[in-house]
Parts: sequence; C-alpha cells; structure tokens
Amino acid sequence: MANAQMKPVAALLLFLNFCMYAIVLGIGSWAVNKAIDNGFIIAGVVGVASVIAGTNHIHSWHAGSLPSAASIACVAWTLTLLAMGFACKEIELQVRNARLITMEAFIIILTVTQLFYIAAIQGGA
Repeated sequence: MANAQMKPVAALLLFLNFCMYAIVLGIGSWAVNKAIDNGFIIAGVVGVASVIAGTNHIHSWHAGSLPSAASIACVAWTLTLLAMGFACKEIELQVRNARLITMEAFIIILTVTQLFYIAAIQGGA
C-alpha cells in the first residue's frame, strides 16, 4: 500500500468500531424483547462482519485485501446510517428508556466513526 501512515489510524478506528458494535448488539438484543425495530441488530451484525474483514486487511495491508474490506465497510456504514435514522426517529418520539438512549447515542457515533474508518482505509490505498 502506498500510504502506511494510515494503518494505525485504521486499526484504532477498527477496534473502536468493534467495541461499539458489540455494545449495540448487546443493547439491541435486549431491545428486541421490547419490540423495537431489528435494524439495530442487523447493523451490529454486519458491523462485526466488517471488523472481521477489516482485521484481515489491517494484518496484510495490501491492495488485494482492500476491496473486500472497503465493500463490507460500506455496507456496514449504510446499514448503520439506516439504524441512525431509526434512532433519530426514536429521539423525536421521546418514548424511550436509558438503554435505548445509550443505543441511540452509540449508533449515531458509529455512523461517524465507520465513515472515518472507510476514509482511512481508502486513504491508505
């Protein structure tokens, strides 16, 4: 890869996203019992898949592993963006408890950090 300076940034964002997606999965699984939309869980599962592909790319850091990591990261970001829309709608309805507020905050933050991760791996290309 031409720009190896982005590798530590991408690795940090990948780890941060993994932690946040794991939290979203935990809270989202609880929320399914409360009949909330499944969009949070789908975004969390695809986000974890993105982390797995991203880990492979960070480990090898060459142009051959970039397309798979970038494509699944874009899919995860798109689903996270959809979940953020649901989170914003939940905020607008103002009928939620502390766990849902936490999940909404994580989804909104994840939307930004996933976009930064995509920029970091593309910037390293």
